[in-house]
This record gives sequence, C-alpha cells and structure tokens, in this order.
Amino acid sequence: MVTYVGFLRAINLGATRKFPKEAILAATEAAGFTNVATHINTGNVRLDTTMRSRARIEAALERAYENSQGFAVPTIVFTPAELCDIADDAERFGAAHQGRHYVSLLKADPHPEAARQLEARSSDQARVHVAGRAVHLLLGGDYHEATLSNAAVEKVLGVATNRNLTVVRALVEKWC
Repeated sequence: MVTYVGFLRAINLGATRKFPKEAILAATEAAGFTNVATHINTGNVRLDTTMRSRARIEAALERAYENSQGFAVPTIVFTPAELCDIADDAERFGAAHQGRHYVSLLKADPHPEAARQLEARSSDQARVHVAGRAVHLLLGGDYHEATLSNAAVEKVLGVATNRNLTVVRALVEKWC
C-alpha cells in the first residue's frame, strides 16, 4: 500500500458544487481506496492504494467524485514525501516574506519555459516560485485583488488548485 494526499479543485463554491467531507469519504472508499481521511472542508483527502500510477489514481478519484456529486472534480495527488518537500520549499521561498503565502498545486509537470514566464511576472507586490508541481505565490496584499493568483497560474501552467500555507503546514503535520 502507498499513501497519497489528494487535493480536490473547485468544490464547496456556490450552491451547485457542494461536496461535504462525509461524501468525499464515502466516494473515495467506494472507489476502492482505504484508510481514507479528510482535513477541513476544502477538498483535502488522504488515502491508501495499491495503485502506483498518479494518473490512474487521479482518474479513479475523478470518476468516483463525478458519479457521487454529478459534476467534474479535478483531483491532484501527491505522496506525503512530495507534500513535505512542498512545505520545505515554502519555508525557503517565504523565509523573509511578511505577506500571504499560497501554493498552487499542479496536475501536470510544468513546461520549463512556461514556468520561467510565470516567474518573470514577479514584482514588488507578488513573487512567484515554481518548484516542480508546486507554485508558491508570495503576495503583499489581499489574494482576491492580486494579479498573480491560481487563475493566473492555470492560464500559464494548466490545471491547479490552491491552498494557503497554513493548510499545507497542517496537512504536513497531520499526514507526513
């Protein structure tokens, strides 16, 4: 058995994309995954599986979630070790940063040139660091007013979901 941490994109937004923790647990278990647990109601799920292919795991979860809820739920998985690396990178990138720190978790490995283009958009107000399938957004102001957000990341690097550093740290403490 191998443990993975899954991140569900765009759930519990508005009236039509509700996916409560209990339903996430049930759908994940119904898909054959074991030792399933969730963390807060933003789409973070821990699971064990005999599958080794990240793409197969993501596809199985996405099928199960769509069957359960009736809408597509893009899902991005990492091993606990990868999640720990993301948290370590966050500490390195954000060591002197006083503002908000978000991490966009990518479904696919970014193309190096696209990653460089996104990082080139860094400014005094917002810095971007791409490290593997994690994009660290260090913002000086409010996330909802920032020009660099998960939407900007997705336009350049593809499907991603976003968590603040507090959630990433909590998941590392809980599941690594």
